[in-house]
Amino acid sequence: MNFLAHIYLSGDNDLIKIGNFMADGIRGKHFETYPSEIQKGIILHRFIDTYTDAHPVFRDSTKRLHQNYHHYAGVIVDVFYDHFLAKNWNTYSDENLIDFTNNFYQSLRDNFDFLSERAKGMMPYMIEYNWLVSYQTVEGISRILTQMDSRTKNESKMRFSPNELVEYYSEFENEFIVFFEDLRVQSHQKLISL
Repeated sequence: MNFLAHIYLSGDNDLIKIGNFMADGIRGKHFETYPSEIQKGIILHRFIDTYTDAHPVFRDSTKRLHQNYHHYAGVIVDVFYDHFLAKNWNTYSDENLIDFTNNFYQSLRDNFDFLSERAKGMMPYMIEYNWLVSYQTVEGISRILTQMDSRTKNESKMRFSPNELVEYYSEFENEFIVFFEDLRVQSHQKLISL
């Protein structure tokens, strides 16, 4: 899953959200230097990634992209699934997406000293271009995928993947709905156990 899902699945604790958000940039046991709630977010993030990669429905989604995008297929589906979460946000949350996003951005500002260097570098762009809300539209995720592609020196060809999203839109959305119900249950149980 991409940023929005990781933050959403963290519950109401701001530090768990921050840990979950920045976990990709923290390797091995380096997370042990962070406050305990951030550590929980990092552990939860790793659980979500492992669960997602092994889930048969997620794998069905990636198979549709594998021929054109190879090992980037999973990254692309993560972004597609964040699109469906943002688009259907009211199904999953009583808090409106703009308020949820603004609260998270404020939490990043309030806890700036806890952020990893990578997260500190990404934060201004995330806020300025309002990545989390932009996921609601195909155009928004197209911009994100183009930026991600440029970081691979356009090797990944991710900028073209919205073509498949549009072509197989209902298939991807139906897969997301089934998968995300499972992930919500499993993530909630993991969060309780931390």
